[in-house]
Amino acid sequence: MVVNLYPFAETIAKADCTYDDAVENIDIGGPAMLRAGAKNHQRVAVISDPGDYQEVLRELAAQSGQLSLQTRKQLAAKVYAHTAHYDAQITNYLTQQQADTENDIIINAYRKKQTLRYGENPHQSAAVYSLLDYQETGVANAHLIQGKALSYNNLADADAAVAAVYEYDELACVIVKHANPCGIAEDGTLLDAYNRAYACDPTSAFGGIIAFNRPLDAQTAAKILKQQFVEVIIAPVVSSDALPILAEKSNIRVLALGEGYQPPRNIQLLHRISGGLLMQSADELLFGDEDFQVVTEREPSPQELHDLLFAWKAVKHVKSNAIVFAKDKMTLGIGCGQTSRVHSTMIAGIKAKEQQLELDGSVVASDAFFPFRDGLDSAVKYGATAVIQPGGSMRDDEVIAAANEQNIAM
Repeated sequence: MVVNLYPFAETIAKADCTYDDAVENIDIGGPAMLRAGAKNHQRVAVISDPGDYQEVLRELAAQSGQLSLQTRKQLAAKVYAHTAHYDAQITNYLTQQQADTENDIIINAYRKKQTLRYGENPHQSAAVYSLLDYQETGVANAHLIQGKALSYNNLADADAAVAAVYEYDELACVIVKHANPCGIAEDGTLLDAYNRAYACDPTSAFGGIIAFNRPLDAQTAAKILKQQFVEVIIAPVVSSDALPILAEKSNIRVLALGEGYQPPRNIQLLHRISGGLLMQSADELLFGDEDFQVVTEREPSPQELHDLLFAWKAVKHVKSNAIVFAKDKMTLGIGCGQTSRVHSTMIAGIKAKEQQLELDGSVVASDAFFPFRDGLDSAVKYGATAVIQPGGSMRDDEVIAAANEQNIAM
């Protein structure tokens, strides 16, 4: 029995798909036949995937028109996976059509893309799966142009780097190490963006992941190979003249996202905990100049405001407690992952000073409120003149007063 279901997924993917179009393409008889035939796999072979046709034909030819019980069992299992995914797509679509309704039951289907070199640690096994309901884009589906087999950490860091670099409209480079950016910059050329991102923290950039939001050119590729050890380079496209340069270091993993790649929007983030999942909407809130409230006596200058917007995009991708010093479309110091905000500020300042980066006139972004004035005072001590932070502390008034005392715009 060979059954192809109505193209429900293809129908709802069309921009002009109406609700009636979607409902019309919900197959009823097809799934019933598939499920009935699969239940009877002791006597019936049921094929639900055109990709299996050739293999089935080969076995039929080799075994005088017969299929083994093992093959029929495999095909039956595939049928139930196929119909479960088909029903999940319908469930998710119909739920999404209802305003302010969330799925009480979440059903997502994934297909294994490849086995990975190892997991978070070498003794852990790992694999990457692609979400079936999406077009084949994103880091999970990126094309490995060259390099060693990918590991779990390689892809996790590459995903973090891609998410950060696509915050920026101009040519940008992000260098990530252990899921945290250690350098971010925008510039007129990819080479300049890379050089400035690298200058933020060359020590941490060693063995990092480098992401670009524009095609990688030969000049930039050559500079990377000359300047540092890198685990992964990822860009939408790698130019033909960059390929032979990168091939000189054949172990470096080079990934291409695809021409015109744009990150998916309106997605749900899932995090597994014991016994279940946490789900939240992705942090996709966009800000412009008009979305901020100046709470200090001094307004930020146009240059400070521009720097604050740059830093605000950056700090979103730094693990809390997160502090970013920035100026002229470049991060100068990044403090991440500390259990106190003042220590993140101190680390960001120390790192900038170690690289002899000038912090006078820089701005600071904080991913959450300052619980005390000490974090703000530390930022000012290092040379910051403007700050951006969400507010919400019980001591906001004290922090604002501290900013006013020191002529800081916030």
